[in-house]
Amino acid sequence: MNDLFVYTLRLGDDALIAAQRTAEWIAAAPQLEEDVALGNIGLDQLGQARSLLQYAGQVEGEGRSEDDLAYFRDERDFLNLQLCELPNDDFAHAMARLLYFAAYQQLLYEELLSCADETLSGVAGKAVKEVAYHVDHATQWVLRLGDGTEESHRRMQAGLDALWPYTAEMFESDDLVRRLPVAVDPSTLHDEWDRRVLAVVDESTCTRPEASYQHSGGRTGRHTEHLGYLLAELQHVARSHPEATW
Repeated sequence: MNDLFVYTLRLGDDALIAAQRTAEWIAAAPQLEEDVALGNIGLDQLGQARSLLQYAGQVEGEGRSEDDLAYFRDERDFLNLQLCELPNDDFAHAMARLLYFAAYQQLLYEELLSCADETLSGVAGKAVKEVAYHVDHATQWVLRLGDGTEESHRRMQAGLDALWPYTAEMFESDDLVRRLPVAVDPSTLHDEWDRRVLAVVDESTCTRPEASYQHSGGRTGRHTEHLGYLLAELQHVARSHPEATW
């Protein structure tokens, strides 16, 4: 497979699956304002996904559109991080995921700004402004919940702990990113991500998460049991009416 296609697909799948999970909070968030805020964050992520998947289809050269890549691939064909597909067990879990993922995206897009691929750098130029807001939004909630009531602190700590075992996958390097000149080696982002995220955790009065085991496999199509259910909902209409237009 074309390295640029696979790399762009990875980033597009991350954004698409994250957008689907974020959108689940619309009309279910704890505040009306939060419905709007998370709806906007989900739209940001969806916009990133559309740009990246459209470009992936162009690079592949087989006539597949962004919709084809989103709606007509099977679970093992998706290359997103497992972190993005985990269910919304609790609002605090969702804010922990948004903090972890958005901080990673922010560093990634900052690096892609200067890459030689004009399309990737262009996507990054818009996205880096969006994810800066995502990081800030998640940070404010982690601080508010972590340093709030006994119950909110317990839930925030539980969310940080539950999702931590899925964070190392974000920084795994492989032969593809090492041989693709325009790719960002994610391993180079880890130390700064760790510094930024743990500073928020410390300020929230939560305990720094630890994990004896880290999950992996999303980049090669190995996923949790949750992705299949997510895709069944995401792809239902398109697969039920594959020729529909409106």
